[in-house]
Amino acid sequence: MMKKIHCLNAISKYGTDLLTEDYELTERLEEADGILVRSAAMHEMELPYRLLAVARAGAGVNNIPLEKCAEKGVVVFNTPGANANGVKELVLASLILASRDVIGGIQWCQSIKDDPDIAKTVEKGKKAFAGREIRGKKLGVIGLGAIGAEVANAAAALGMEVYGYDPFISVNRAWMLSRDVKHIMSADEIYRECDYITLHVPLLDSTRGMISAGVIQEMKDGVVVLNFSRDVLVDEEAMAKALNSGKVKKYVTDFPNPRSVNMAGAVVIPHLGASTEESEDNCAKMAVKEIMDYLENGNIRNSVNYPNCDMGICKAAGRITVLHRNIPNMIGQITAALASESINISDMTNKSRDKYAYTMVDVEQRADEETVERIRAIDGVLRVRAL
Repeated sequence: MMKKIHCLNAISKYGTDLLTEDYELTERLEEADGILVRSAAMHEMELPYRLLAVARAGAGVNNIPLEKCAEKGVVVFNTPGANANGVKELVLASLILASRDVIGGIQWCQSIKDDPDIAKTVEKGKKAFAGREIRGKKLGVIGLGAIGAEVANAAAALGMEVYGYDPFISVNRAWMLSRDVKHIMSADEIYRECDYITLHVPLLDSTRGMISAGVIQEMKDGVVVLNFSRDVLVDEEAMAKALNSGKVKKYVTDFPNPRSVNMAGAVVIPHLGASTEESEDNCAKMAVKEIMDYLENGNIRNSVNYPNCDMGICKAAGRITVLHRNIPNMIGQITAALASESINISDMTNKSRDKYAYTMVDVEQRADEETVERIRAIDGVLRVRAL
């Protein structure tokens, strides 16, 4: 049966062109099996019953109701790392913009553009925009995921002394870090020692407001803080006071809001971190591949509300996938339902994530609708598919 995909935002054709002849783009949300989205708000949206998956072409998923989707058996994907290079390049540019008053110098040149002796004028006045070099300075990178790791490696290559902090860093990500990056066990060392601090952490209850007035007081005088993660990671009232007092030299943020755009000493960028053609293309391609693999094979990669689980392409007669609550005896009930229909299991895997879990079962006989209904009737089951 033709699978239908609805785009809530304009999605790069480099992504949608990957859809095969088994897929159709639809303008009608109510008939969508999958949704591709960038920034469109979904919290108030009525999710269609047949919807199976949402793929966010980007990393942040604040615009998607994750719990609501999970309860309806809708898997939500994001695309970590697809836009990492674009964000990394802007962070590096921002390190320099915060160190050298390039913006002020450009604005000054525009203000004297009608001066016939502009060349002489700038030679006399340019000292007002002198800055400092980043080579040899200490940079603290908080969060060593896809973006943070790239920032750390690039800054080390530019001659900065780089400190990296991430208590949850994966083994693979740790292997990707340059040996010149000092992996430390406490963010307090970054606050005390670093000339520049850049944030690359997700928005969680534990990270909201993490750059507080107290934390700012721990920092070196004249520190530069860069925020390319979320505006609410920083107590902006405390930041404004720190900028006014000179405690913080510059605050660079990619998140304009009424508070940040009125801060003296803030460099406010209009959310351009991933706004490159390459990042948008990469995110779109990754999102489409994720949603196709799930719809066709049941595999989950880079989900933010269900566990990752991948059994490749089914080689058996059929595959049954079950999204369910993470409660005891669920696997036993699923296998019992299959045994009652004399269906033999050739392979199976189960993964859990907090309140939710996912079971994939490859079977030697294709399951009929009666079998699917028997599994669906199990208390705690949220969605069953026979592939």
